[in-house]
Amino acid sequence: MIELRNVPQDDVDRMIDLAATVFHMRITDREPLRGFVTRLERIGAYDITGPGSGVLAGQLGVLPQRLSVPGGELDCAAITFVGVLPTHRRRGILSSMIDRMHADAAEAGRPVAALWASEGPIYGRYGFGVANRRIGFEVDTSRPFGLRTAPDDRPLRLLDREGAPGVLGPLHAREVARRPGGLARDEWWWLVRTVPPVDPGEPRFTEPKIVVHPDGYAVYRTHERTVRLYDMAAGTPQVEAALWRYLADIDLTDRIVAPERPVDDLVLRMAADPDQVTVTRDAAALWLRLIDVPAALRARSWASADSLVLDVADARIPGNRGRWRLATGGKAACERTEEAPDLALDAADLAAVYLGGTRLRTLARIGAVVEHTPGAADRLDAALAVPLAPYTGDNF
Repeated sequence: MIELRNVPQDDVDRMIDLAATVFHMRITDREPLRGFVTRLERIGAYDITGPGSGVLAGQLGVLPQRLSVPGGELDCAAITFVGVLPTHRRRGILSSMIDRMHADAAEAGRPVAALWASEGPIYGRYGFGVANRRIGFEVDTSRPFGLRTAPDDRPLRLLDREGAPGVLGPLHAREVARRPGGLARDEWWWLVRTVPPVDPGEPRFTEPKIVVHPDGYAVYRTHERTVRLYDMAAGTPQVEAALWRYLADIDLTDRIVAPERPVDDLVLRMAADPDQVTVTRDAAALWLRLIDVPAALRARSWASADSLVLDVADARIPGNRGRWRLATGGKAACERTEEAPDLALDAADLAAVYLGGTRLRTLARIGAVVEHTPGAADRLDAALAVPLAPYTGDNF
């Protein structure tokens, strides 16, 4: 028999052990993980029958977060540390934990949930859709890296990591406010997750280096003639050009590796020689779940005024199902209706287009969205449009 209950602090190490088993990790330093798991709301699935009664067979963590959406921020259940022991698979444990998370998020007033998927096919059936993508690229700096944008020549300075929260925090908050998909960072997140002394995934690289412009910053590390970019924010294209020029001119290096950047990163068009920038990766990033469809639709801003009826299917949250009259522009409205639908779509596809990173027209072309009123998909795409592609720069 499986019993769901909150995981107590005494079982944090059991959660780390379960994660190590599920994700095939060898853990050499538990302290950073303990600090992270302690911050979570923890759901545990305990096997209370048979030998070894009380085994932690499954787990799901929720990090209370603020997610930037067009026009503002929403309380978000950031889901992480999810896993089920291989001895307990195919018993509905993950489904029961997801359903519990849905209920907890609704009770807490969080209209959306989000996660990074280790295996994409798992989460579509739970109502999650890919809300944005990320690219990785390399910049060849073995020869001069020319820019089509004149750099802002105000002075740059290097900053120690302890100063990151106070100096970089406001610049990051501004970036999050103008580009949907970003997450809030507190002091702990800055020091432990954004600029830790050692990158656990790339321990060969140096400690973090932080270069600050009066209107932007870049976080990077170096190793064997390689500059690895971790984070960048810039108030203008000219500031961004100044940061790229700095990174390209670092002595004794001949390439920049940027493993995670927005799909509309300006350097792709800013480079005078496009062949010096090679895209090496284009992958799904944040998966989004609309816990409360009408609340989420009312909360974001819209690029045009329109009125459409959406017929939403949702296999797991009954309150989302049915037809909704969505009025965009100004103060958005979303109310139940019995009118004929203009569009029919699943909650996962509505989540995929919510931040403006996926076109509804594309989903209609592949048959995932049914267009009952000709032109309705294009009309909603116009209302969903955002000036900057959504991007999530923080893994959790």
